[in-house]
Amino acid sequence: MAHRRPFGELDDGRAVHAHVLGDGNGLRAEVLDLGGILARLEFPGERGPVALVLGLPDARAYFADPAYLGIVVGRFGNRIGGAAFTVDGQACRVSANEGRNHLHGGHLGFGRRLWRVAAHDPGRLELRYHSPDGEEGYPGNLDMRAVYSLHGARLRLELEAECDAPTPFNPTHHPYWNLAGDPAVPAAAQWLQAPTRGFLPVDGELIPLGQVAAAAGTPFDFRAARTLEAAAASGHPQLEVAGGYDHCLVLEEGATTCATLYSPHSGIALRIDCDAPALQLYDGHGLDRQHPGLGRGLCLEPQGYPDAPNRPQFPDAILRPGTRFRRVIEYRFANAGRGCAWDAVEAALAQA
Repeated sequence: MAHRRPFGELDDGRAVHAHVLGDGNGLRAEVLDLGGILARLEFPGERGPVALVLGLPDARAYFADPAYLGIVVGRFGNRIGGAAFTVDGQACRVSANEGRNHLHGGHLGFGRRLWRVAAHDPGRLELRYHSPDGEEGYPGNLDMRAVYSLHGARLRLELEAECDAPTPFNPTHHPYWNLAGDPAVPAAAQWLQAPTRGFLPVDGELIPLGQVAAAAGTPFDFRAARTLEAAAASGHPQLEVAGGYDHCLVLEEGATTCATLYSPHSGIALRIDCDAPALQLYDGHGLDRQHPGLGRGLCLEPQGYPDAPNRPQFPDAILRPGTRFRRVIEYRFANAGRGCAWDAVEAALAQA
């Protein structure tokens, strides 16, 4: 089996490749050297391989993609209000690529850059990217390392970085999940459980207002598994502000599992393990306009708090020289069976 295949060229002629992980008998991934994009992920279901993430056909489609499908996000995931912040008394402006605000690292960020392949075999892909001082307006040189690896029914993503000047840093991963493997099945029909103790209300530009609101009794409470359809049915002003779900869920302190997702249509279940303090939940409602016919997927992005450089009450998000950032996101899969009870989902994942 080939472990690398051409995936098209960018407009300037640079070639992009898809790097294959897996032997074809279990979990199988294809990761691009463009943006570290998880372009394809399949897991055996009751009726054959199930496509778990939304994807696009070639490199040019990903480069032009406004929805950030599958990318490794950096330097700063989510939004920075006003595309400006102050670090140690120094005012900085970064690129404004969502109105007057900064989103997911800017115009190109990390997701539209070619990364260097440092190592690749059927079980592991190591990508590296050097972000120079001033890129997208960020201070300091930053060296980024992303390692994808397969371990049975688990896909592991390790993110590491070092810098030579204080800089905001909040990397995350941005796949769109529809475990049904069928774009005709609504992504909101998946069951979601997450250890949410609160969420961050946002303004009309999706910038956090600054406080953590209690999740209990709201559509943002996923401590007990339910579908997004059921959660949203009760209504909430914040769902109207954002046009649906596009909110940062604040997780219980010490939680190591960010979310569990299950499709009763395919029987596939996913558990996301990470020690990040928060999880951005986006229901993909913008895809209807951005990629008609693609369907929707749920983004579940482990991360720090959005707009943290401007919010001293939020956990610090400044990476400093001499400090190595490290975050591990592990995706664990199981075929729990179609239409099964939630305790069977948890049991299947525990054994995966």
